[in-house]
Amino acid sequence: MSTTTPSPRKKKINRIGLEVQTYRGGKTTLCAGCGHNAISERIVDAFFDMGVDPSSVIKLSGIGCSSKSPAYFLGGSHGFNAVHGRMPSVGTGAVMANKKMIAIGTSGDGDTGAIGVGQFVHMMRRNLPFIYIIEDNGCYGLTKGQFSPTADLGSKLKTGVMNDLPPIDTCALAIELGATFVARSFSGDKKQLLTILKAALSHRGTAMIDVISPCVTFNDHEGSTKSYAYAREHDEPLGEIDFVPYFEDIEVDYEPGATQEVPLHDGSKILLKKLDENYDPTDRLQSLRILHETARRDEFATGILYVEPGKDDFIELLNLVEEPLASLPADRVRPPRKAFEEMMENLR
Repeated sequence: MSTTTPSPRKKKINRIGLEVQTYRGGKTTLCAGCGHNAISERIVDAFFDMGVDPSSVIKLSGIGCSSKSPAYFLGGSHGFNAVHGRMPSVGTGAVMANKKMIAIGTSGDGDTGAIGVGQFVHMMRRNLPFIYIIEDNGCYGLTKGQFSPTADLGSKLKTGVMNDLPPIDTCALAIELGATFVARSFSGDKKQLLTILKAALSHRGTAMIDVISPCVTFNDHEGSTKSYAYAREHDEPLGEIDFVPYFEDIEVDYEPGATQEVPLHDGSKILLKKLDENYDPTDRLQSLRILHETARRDEFATGILYVEPGKDDFIELLNLVEEPLASLPADRVRPPRKAFEEMMENLR
C-alpha cells in the first residue's frame, strides 16, 4: 500500500514577492472585539494587496487606545508614539525629512478632537501627504469611558449619564479646512474600509479617514450612538465602492452613467457605484450637505465623501529638493559662516 505525501500549500505572495505575515505586527493587547483590531487587520490587508514595502512606511500615533494600534501592523516599519495630541507635528517633521516615505497615523477621537484639535486643523489645511485614521469610538476608552468630543448629543454612558454637548464632525472639519481625501467607514465593514484604505494609499495629499470603531468595554451598550448595533442600523453608504490600482488592468462592468469615476494623483481610479443618489465626491459643497443631512437624521454617511486629486500637496508647495532632507550632507543644509556674518551685519 503506497501513500502519497501531500504537497505543501503554496504561500500567497504579493506583487513585490512578500507574504502577508511580513505586514503583521505583534499580538494585540486591546479588548477582545475592539473595533481598533479590525482596523489594524484592514491596514495589513491594504498594504499587502497594494504591494507596499513595509520598510518604506512611517507609522505614528498619539496617546490612547488608538496609539497602541501601530504595534499590531507593519512590524518592519518605522514607528513613533508622539505626545498626546501631537502626532500631526511629529508626522509633518518626518514627512518633510524624507518625502519618499509613506506616512500613516492612527489617532483617537479624543486625541484628535480634544487636546490635538489645533494640530489636526493645521495638518488638514497643509495637505501633507499623510494617511490620518481616526479610530472613533466616542469615548475615552483608556480612562474609563468618559464622553469624547465626537460623542453625539443625547448619547448615554453605561452609568446612565447623558451627553448634552454637540459633537465635532471631523469629516466636515477636514473638508472645510482643505484635506483632499476625506472618508468615513465602520470597522465592521471589511470590504468598504479595505477599499477606502487602498484608495488612500494611492492619493497624494492628506487622506483623512474617520472610522466608527465601537469600544466593547465602555461604549457598546443600548443608548450609545457608537455601538455596533447603532452603527449597523444607521449607516447610510454613499455608494458601492470599488478601487482599481494603477498596476492592475481596469475591467469594470457597469451601466452607462451608473458609476462616478475619480482619477487619483498616480493615475489610479476610484469607482463609485451609485445607489439612490447622484453623488459627486469632487463637489465640496455637496459633501458638506450630505454630512449635515445625515447627521440631522441621526445617521452617518460612509464611503469616500470628498476627493480633490489635483491640488498641490505641502511638499510640492515648499519646493523641496529632490533628495530627502534627512540624507543631505551638512554642507548643503547648514549656511556657511560667511552667510551668517552677512546676516548679522545686516541686522546692525
